[in-house]
Amino acid sequence: MSLATEIELLESTPAHKGVQLPIYMDNHATTALDPRVLEAMLPYMTKIYGNAASRNHQFGWEAEQGVDKAREQIAKLINATPKEIIFTSGATEGNNLAIKGVAEMYREKGNHIITQVTEHKAVLDTCKHLEKRGYKVTYLPVEADGLVDVKKIAEAITPETILVSIMYANNEIGVINPIAEIGALCHEKKILFHVDGVQAVGKIPVDVQNDNIDLLSMSGHKIYGPKGVGALYVRRRNPRVQLVSQIDGGGHERGMRSGTLNVPGIVGLGKACEIAGEEMEAETKRLTELRDYMKAKFEAALDYVHVNGNMEHHLPGNLNMSFVYVEGESLLMGINDIAVSSGSACTSATLEPSYVLKALGLGDDVAHSSIRFGLGRFNTKEEVDYVSDKLIDTVLKLRELSPLYEMVKEGIDLESVEWTAH
Repeated sequence: MSLATEIELLESTPAHKGVQLPIYMDNHATTALDPRVLEAMLPYMTKIYGNAASRNHQFGWEAEQGVDKAREQIAKLINATPKEIIFTSGATEGNNLAIKGVAEMYREKGNHIITQVTEHKAVLDTCKHLEKRGYKVTYLPVEADGLVDVKKIAEAITPETILVSIMYANNEIGVINPIAEIGALCHEKKILFHVDGVQAVGKIPVDVQNDNIDLLSMSGHKIYGPKGVGALYVRRRNPRVQLVSQIDGGGHERGMRSGTLNVPGIVGLGKACEIAGEEMEAETKRLTELRDYMKAKFEAALDYVHVNGNMEHHLPGNLNMSFVYVEGESLLMGINDIAVSSGSACTSATLEPSYVLKALGLGDDVAHSSIRFGLGRFNTKEEVDYVSDKLIDTVLKLRELSPLYEMVKEGIDLESVEWTAH
């Protein structure tokens, strides 16, 4: 069958009134700027344009006041103090500063770091960089539900271990790790604990004191704030964490991160954190209900579908599902007016299955058939209905074209089939 014929088959979809296309459901990748955040930022783009480090005139003072307020807003959200908030360009820089900064500062104490295989590339690639410089890194496997086993972290600790870096919540499958347990273990062993908190901060309660977190990275654009700005929490007491700076210059941010501060971005990040703190409880309830509604629709209408990741310890707006016996690329083609993420990563012009899904033990075929839905603040029930109905319709049509699905429905065990190469 030609590609044109296949697209034609996919294009007839149930109609939904009042839904504006295209629909965005990729809120783990980035979020829309909340209008209230933009409103807070605008004065700092036009009238209050001073350099926050200029302390000899009013323009600088007003800019610094905006930055100070943002520090307070961010600190309040994660139960830190304003002086523990260091501004960065985003979580990639924050992860680099935390991991490399600790590695260099505590090199005389040890050279061993522990992380997990499902971390974001900003952590994994930073660790690989350190390995080239003589550091030892343990990449722990995860369980079939995507969670890391605290016992395996304990077993991996050696006298040389100086840092454990485990993400709060996974960006692909939405699972929430047992952070408080890991933090307690690290503090008991006097090892620093870094957390990539990008997907968790602003979406679920994060308390750096209760969780014994020493360093936590976050990013504005994941919580309806601006792109290009983030923050790194660096603990000041019990223990006091020291970092070797990765960007040298004018000694900004207590000497940890030089560079003129992005005042409008920082103000926006602060406002986004304030809104998240005030609305988190209601937003969590709404997004959890929407997610569960969508999941139930898929499971009622389709066979051979399953959720990836532990659903008990899970982000409210995340749903990662495999639609088996459907080719992922064709599925995305059939829902091309919906922004979602697939279980494939495009590298070097080849489609590789997601390393996170592979770490759960999924086969390439199942990983390739996976879709990540990222529900967010601005998604509606009407949009969920449109997306789920369209996806169900597309899956059914694609399965009509699938000889594998036909064989399975006839009771043939595909593993017992001897395939002939042509």
